[in-house]
Amino acid sequence: MKATAHTITSLPPSPDQERHKRMIEYSIMMGIRVLCVLACIWVRGWWLLIPALGAIFLPYFAVVVANAVQAGDGGQVERPGALERRP
Repeated sequence: MKATAHTITSLPPSPDQERHKRMIEYSIMMGIRVLCVLACIWVRGWWLLIPALGAIFLPYFAVVVANAVQAGDGGQVERPGALERRP
């Protein structure tokens, strides 16, 4: 029976890494929202709807993305083999 070797690349990201990634995504989306609010000052006519809708709906999507935790393969547990007696 051959033992399988686990590599560091097969492990899921740590909770700190995943949290950091979600915080970066949230910050980027909120930065885009600030740009939408600022664009509402200068844009006129029907084009005003685009940044206005972005400023209104981006916070909802940012929160949904920030709270979406990805489930990794951490649920699968590999059972060790039986103990072998060696002389």
